[in-house]
Amino acid sequence: MTQLNVPQPNVPKPSTITAFAHSPDRGRGLARDMAVRWALEEVGRPYTVRLVSFEEMKQPAHRSRNPFGQIPTYEEGDLALFESGAIVLHLAQSQQAGRQEASQHGLLPVDGDARMRAVMWMFAALSTVEPVIVQRSEVLLFEQERPWFAARLASIEERIAARLDELAMRLGSSEWLDGDFSAGDLMMVQVLRRLGGSDLLAGNETVQGYVARGEARPAFQRAFAAQRAVYEGRADTN
Repeated sequence: MTQLNVPQPNVPKPSTITAFAHSPDRGRGLARDMAVRWALEEVGRPYTVRLVSFEEMKQPAHRSRNPFGQIPTYEEGDLALFESGAIVLHLAQSQQAGRQEASQHGLLPVDGDARMRAVMWMFAALSTVEPVIVQRSEVLLFEQERPWFAARLASIEERIAARLDELAMRLGSSEWLDGDFSAGDLMMVQVLRRLGGSDLLAGNETVQGYVARGEARPAFQRAFAAQRAVYEGRADTN
């Protein structure tokens, strides 16, 4: 009996990312692997997770993937990347290359101008919005006993509030920053999540609603559950 050669679906091999074995964020999805997990879920790419301790992050094996000894890293065949923004951009570009129709939504639009604007918003999230938010976190963690704490915190929070107001003006009544949800929105929402539970975010309904829409996406929910399972000791990293 003749056997027919039935073409098998082109299923990508799982990529591998690294994440904290014991994340200091206590499962709140604020570590930098969260953006990568979210992007992987958005593009539908299977992945495995290599959990690393703080000690292992500083060892030669991990430094060969990230010379700064940080997470996340990303491995796909012979390709190895670090920096969450670079990894998300790679995933978005890989997804975009497989789409031909402008009606097919992805993390990067098919239209060239719209695509570059999405990349622009990725840079804005990491370069314009995130630094002052990280400063606030560092002040709250390390400087509360310093005599300048109150004045420094007030100054930083004033700068954050100004950024949120500017972002709210851009959003207006729109759901996302530029048309459909994109990698720019993914990075921006993840950066803004660091303000969760603060009066800064609660006091800006437009931006708060924007973050809530991002967190409501099914891909975000899957990514959040996966990283939360690590904290709770329920993770399947394969």
